[in-house]
Amino acid sequence: MSGILIDPGKCIACRACEVACEREHGRSFITVFEFESSAVPLNCRHCEKAPCVEACPTGALFRDKDGAVMVDIRKCIGCEVCLLACPFGIPEIAGKVMVKCDLCPERRAEGKLPLCVQTCPTGALGYVEPNDFSAGRRKAYAERLALRRSENAPGL
Repeated sequence: MSGILIDPGKCIACRACEVACEREHGRSFITVFEFESSAVPLNCRHCEKAPCVEACPTGALFRDKDGAVMVDIRKCIGCEVCLLACPFGIPEIAGKVMVKCDLCPERRAEGKLPLCVQTCPTGALGYVEPNDFSAGRRKAYAERLALRRSENAPGL
């Protein structure tokens, strides 16, 4: 399943992702946390073994055909068990039901990226398969090693 992978080293805390999400959903489901030397955008991780889904007593949390964790607000009773189960503190109660990032299902159905990813000017947010992300990271690391080697090679 593809998901939003975050590279905090690229985040410049411009909050374009927050603005885009709010424009798309009426509220932002991604938050940029700023620290002295860095910024970290955080949204629902759509965990493979999602504790919120397992903890939900009514089955209001489920996976869509692409594997994104979704909420059926008709089944949600606002019991907040999902909030307690989520290790990232992502679910929120709005009104009397839980709300969270849904990876923009209408956009995904049209073959588009989630709006926060499309809007990010630095590429800090990517919508990729985790294995593809890992492969890209390995390649980038190997390229850095090769560059260092060529810079330190005598007589070249």
